[in-house]
Amino acid sequence: MTDEPLSNEHLSPLATLVDDVLAGVGYEMAAATDAIDDAVPGYGGLFDPATTPTELREALENLRESGLTRPPISEPTSSTFVLYVDGSSRGNPGPAGAGAVIMDGGEEQLAPLGRPVGSRTGNNTAEYAALQLGLSELLARYEPDRLEVRIDSMTVIRDIWGGEEPTEPGVEPYSEAVTAALSTIPEHQYTHLADSDPNPADALATVGADIAAFGPG
Repeated sequence: MTDEPLSNEHLSPLATLVDDVLAGVGYEMAAATDAIDDAVPGYGGLFDPATTPTELREALENLRESGLTRPPISEPTSSTFVLYVDGSSRGNPGPAGAGAVIMDGGEEQLAPLGRPVGSRTGNNTAEYAALQLGLSELLARYEPDRLEVRIDSMTVIRDIWGGEEPTEPGVEPYSEAVTAALSTIPEHQYTHLADSDPNPADALATVGADIAAFGPG
């Protein structure tokens, strides 16, 4: 994996700027939100209605040029990891986001991640993007020997672990990136999450979808 920003679907210029800031801090949503809120003048922030698009755009551009740094990497207890992933699309297709949470083998949270995926994107594409996000950051930070991916999308599971051809148009780049990432991990498996199972990545995907909904600016 490289430090290049992950690919996304179509986003408005404003949402793209937010995604650039997210990339600069390793897609850690809380760190990006805090940085943006501190950079917006007055009492506004990323989701504050009082923040104008102009104020937000200027703050984002300044942050992007300031040389953002990733937060310190949390130390895992072993080379075994758990990865929760989830995608969210409001309207399916609509504004979509991806969320992922990296945990160590003892299920201590190491990195909560999120990003916008696209302004007119389906849920299945968001699910692929979430898995790509989680794997990319996992491999950028650690050297996993064993991984359990916890995911609720049977579409992604059938493709990645079942060997079926992707059925969602346009997801091939995500699928190929995920397959390549998993090939570097000696042992990996998935656990299918039911809709009623808790998934800490869900809230992060929802915030990503909120960002993807930002209009022209």
